[in-house]
Amino acid sequence: SVQVWSDYLNVRLHPKSIYVIRQYMHDGDCGCLEAFGQGESLLQDPGCVEELEDRLHFYVEECDYLQGFQVLCDLHNGFSGVGAKVTELLHDEYSGKGILTWGLTPVMSDEEDSQKNFYRLMNAALGIVHLASHSSLFCPLSLGGSLGIK
Repeated sequence: SVQVWSDYLNVRLHPKSIYVIRQYMHDGDCGCLEAFGQGESLLQDPGCVEELEDRLHFYVEECDYLQGFQVLCDLHNGFSGVGAKVTELLHDEYSGKGILTWGLTPVMSDEEDSQKNFYRLMNAALGIVHLASHSSLFCPLSLGGSLGIK
């Protein structure tokens, strides 16, 4: 049974490349990572930052010549805050390396729920500002042409 996008993934990922955020669920109305501030606050926890840095250093140490990083994150939900803190961490620790950031948005939004649309707009605005300020190049991607926001 398919429940999340990774159920379609046939590629075996190294365990160090997966970091599960246990505080939030991917489905349902409560317990979701909905706001920029929620995502940003996840990486205020020193234990979370330390684990993320350990996983990152595992791969960085394997590189002969590290040129930069690619970051892909959602703009419309709390992952924009997570991405903002991650790009800030990369910018601070690897200041000479390039950071290419892709801000992803969904094609459709729930037009009926104005509060959700407001949150999406605020998350996207905060995400764009923060991600662009810590990236060498920031590129928002949307198939809908409007960043998934009406």
